[in-house]
Amino acid sequence: MNQATAPVRNYWRIAGVTLAFIWFFFGGIGHFVLTKTFVSVVPPYVPYPLEMVYFTGVCEIAGALALLYQPLRRIAGLCLIALAICVTPVHIQMLIEAEKYKALGSILLWVRLIIQPIFIWIIWWSTKPTERPSAS
Repeated sequence: MNQATAPVRNYWRIAGVTLAFIWFFFGGIGHFVLTKTFVSVVPPYVPYPLEMVYFTGVCEIAGALALLYQPLRRIAGLCLIALAICVTPVHIQMLIEAEKYKALGSILLWVRLIIQPIFIWIIWWSTKPTERPSAS
């Protein structure tokens, strides 16, 4: 990597971390502010829906905050990726039961499901360790 590409690459990493922070921090807060709404979308096969909403809210907030601390950024990114994968069944369930979520619309439900792997890649890429320049 040369000097010209380093700042651009860093800018995109910062943008990715910022996006992940905003998404998970405010999403986590949503678990406590809009608790009934979040509980209503928990699939029926998930036990203790209220507790699960609180637990995932805490995980989202903690993960988002850990993104801000460089030594924890990679592990936070990996944990948030795992969390995003774990909640994907909720998005699938909402799509299956799209008639219950007419206010969101099936297009938004599809877009969210399609964007999920892209968002996971953004988290992975923006939190992975940077390459060290060679000593040559």
